[in-house]
Amino acid sequence: MTDKDLLDVVIVGGGPAGLAAALYAARDRYRTVILEKNGLPGGQIMLTERIENYPGYKLITGPDLVQQMREQAEGFGAQIVANQPVDTLRRRDDGVLEVGTDGGASVYRAKAVILAPGSDYRRLDVPGEDVMRQATRVSYCATCDGAFYRDKHVLTVGGGNTAVEDTIYLAKRFVRKATLIHRRKEFRAQKVLVEELVETAKTKDIDVKLPYVLTEIVPNRDKTEIEHVVLRNVETGTVERLKVDGVFVFVGMVPNTAFLRGAVEMNEAGYIAADPVTLRTSLPGVFVAGDCRQQAAMQLVTACADGVVAAMMLKHYFRDPAWWTRPAPKDAAGGW
Repeated sequence: MTDKDLLDVVIVGGGPAGLAAALYAARDRYRTVILEKNGLPGGQIMLTERIENYPGYKLITGPDLVQQMREQAEGFGAQIVANQPVDTLRRRDDGVLEVGTDGGASVYRAKAVILAPGSDYRRLDVPGEDVMRQATRVSYCATCDGAFYRDKHVLTVGGGNTAVEDTIYLAKRFVRKATLIHRRKEFRAQKVLVEELVETAKTKDIDVKLPYVLTEIVPNRDKTEIEHVVLRNVETGTVERLKVDGVFVFVGMVPNTAFLRGAVEMNEAGYIAADPVTLRTSLPGVFVAGDCRQQAAMQLVTACADGVVAAMMLKHYFRDPAWWTRPAPKDAAGGW
C-alpha cells in the first residue's frame, strides 16, 4: 500500500449513511473521500420536506439536515467529490481497493471502502408509466412535484408509510382530490398515519380504494397528458377507468447496487450481505452502510448509525487485516 495517492477510505454515496461515516472517519484523521453520483450530496433525504423522527430535532427539512451534516464532515477534513457515479470495485492482490467512476474516467485507491449508495424509487412497470413519466405526469416524489398539481385530481399508489403520508401531504397542500389505491385490504403504514389519513379525509377529498392495483396509464393522443388510468379490483377482477391529472407512485425503493454484482455478495433484490455487528461484506476491506444492506431498517437515523459503525470498524481492519475473517465477539459491551 505504497501508492502515492492512496486514501484511507473511499465512501460510495453521499447520503446520510455516507455523511455520517465521513464525519467519524475524518474525525479519526483518516484521509476520507466521498464519491457522490449527483451534483449535491444528500440522496433521497434531500426530497423530504418534513423530518420529525430524527433525535434532537422536533422538525427539520431534509436539505437543512444534509447541509449541517455536510458541514460537520467537511469541517473535519472529509472531501466530497460530486458527479462521480461509481461503476467498478475491485481488490488488488496487495489488498488495495480500486473504485472506478464514470466509465473508467477516474480510479480512486484506498485501504478500505464503505458502500453507502442508497436506493432509488421502485416503479410499477405498467403500460404508459414510462411515457407519462417523461411527460412529467407520473412522479415518485410528492415534495418534488406536488405543487404542479394544485387544484387537480391525482392518483396515489401504495400502502406503506410514504404512500399514506404523502397522500395526506398532497391533499392538505395542493390537490383538489386524491384517490389512494393499495393492493391489499389493509395498509402496511403505521397506525398513527392511517388514523391521520382518516381524519384528513373528513375535511379533504381523499378517496381510498382497497384492494386495487393500477394496470395501465393511458396517455392522450399527443402523449402530453393522462387520458385516464385503468384500475383493477384484486378480489373481484372488476376493471375501472379513472380520469386523473397525475399519478404518484409510492411502492418502495430499489438499492443502487447493480454495479456491485460479482464484487460483493448480495441477494436477488440487490441488497448487500453483511455481518450485522461489524457491517463487513464478503470482500475484505469493504463495509456497507444504510438502506442498501440486507436487513436495514430503512430509516434516516439507522442509516446514520450504520455509517458510524462502519467508520468505527475501520481501525480494526487497519490494525490487523486478518481481523476480517474473525467472528465478532459474543460480548462486545466493553468494546473490541
